Amino acid sequence: MAKLVLDGPLTSKGYEQITALDTVKQLTVPTGAWMAIIQAEDQKVRWRADGTDPTDAIGMVLITEEELVLAGATMLAALRFLEEAASAKLNVEYFGG
Repeated sequence: MAKLVLDGPLTSKGYEQITALDTVKQLTVPTGAWMAIIQAEDQKVRWRADGTDPTDAIGMVLITEEELVLAGATMLAALRFLEEAASAKLNVEYFGG
């Protein structure tokens, strides 16, 4: 597994929980945030970071209780998510300098 190394202070910029993932959702990135820790709850979630919508068969899989850590404002804005099965939720904590 790759490790993220930060050079400088990191501050929480906010939290959101995304539900109703039966349709494709994007993050609501707070001002100043450039990194997010994302966790799927209850069901697997498909995601893509190229600005294209995932489908129930195409996209990276985020398994429940695992964490996805991504950095870069452009990357966060391009993320798209879709549940594999009903009742999935995403918990997202945002960080910046």
